[in-house]
Amino acid sequence: MNWKNIFTDFERLRILIVGDVMIDSYVWGKVDRISPEAPVPVVNAMKQEKRLGGAGNVALNVQALGCTPILCSVVGQDDSAEDLKKLLAQKEMTAEGILQSRARVTTVKHRILAGSQHLLRIDSEITNPISDSDSERLVLKIKELAKSADVIIFEDYDKGVLTEKNIREIIDFAKTLNIPTAVDPKKRNFLHYGGATLFKPNLKELKEGLKIDIENTTLIDLKKAVALLREQSPVENALITLSEKGVYIDAIEEQHLFSAHPREIADVSGAGDTVVGIAAACLALGVPFPSLAQIANLGGGLVCEHLGVVSVDKKRLLEEVEKLDRNFFTNRAGF
Repeated sequence: MNWKNIFTDFERLRILIVGDVMIDSYVWGKVDRISPEAPVPVVNAMKQEKRLGGAGNVALNVQALGCTPILCSVVGQDDSAEDLKKLLAQKEMTAEGILQSRARVTTVKHRILAGSQHLLRIDSEITNPISDSDSERLVLKIKELAKSADVIIFEDYDKGVLTEKNIREIIDFAKTLNIPTAVDPKKRNFLHYGGATLFKPNLKELKEGLKIDIENTTLIDLKKAVALLREQSPVENALITLSEKGVYIDAIEEQHLFSAHPREIADVSGAGDTVVGIAAACLALGVPFPSLAQIANLGGGLVCEHLGVVSVDKKRLLEEVEKLDRNFFTNRAGF
């Protein structure tokens, strides 16, 4: 397989990312004393930063591959929405898919840190499902933008943008245009993605979504779990990330369990966003599922080597893929 050509082809892809976009806000400071008002540390703020989070981080990973990301979401009519638009502009991303609603607030996760210690997180958000009228507006916008898209990613953080009804409408519409769909699910809508081309939960989400316990992550156990998933929600293909144990791909005609590559893990934050972004890009190009699973697994591992949420390094990913290509399909577990 010519991976250089595939990585070049990433640059022609337009990827629609639908779901919960948010802002990750950070305040770094120094603690020298305890407050006289209450037994809590006083943080002297030294630096502040706002970053794209949630579905926005998937967009950053897609962009890092060379693809063009288009975010679709519903946010508030507030100052944070303006901050979000500025962040998109700074990253040279369009905001044409971002709709605003007076019934919502823009989700912001405020983190307070002193040195390397995470002291506090404050979330500003509304997590109830968006209104029917906002959902209809969102679906219309997605139908408009999807006509030029190569793949649609559902990035669900249970913040209310994705609902059973609009998920069904979007998947059905994508099928009429032969646009593949990739899903990064959460608990609320876990069984509402029937018909999706690729369903990518991690092991914890799979257990919670199906209300089962998987004692051993063997090929047999995982096959049974995905069979149960398809009984309740007929997804076409499933990609299950297993953290340090690797990744399992269950395509309709083949199943493979791949081991993880040895890494010095610094932080697993954002790895799932990287995996679904790479998997969706490969899906759009028709990369075979075993290769798709391996490269997504490799990319997710690479970002775990860094502290904090980072996007995949395309150049390094290609180097590692080419280095492993000669035995790319021999690193299987469970055989």
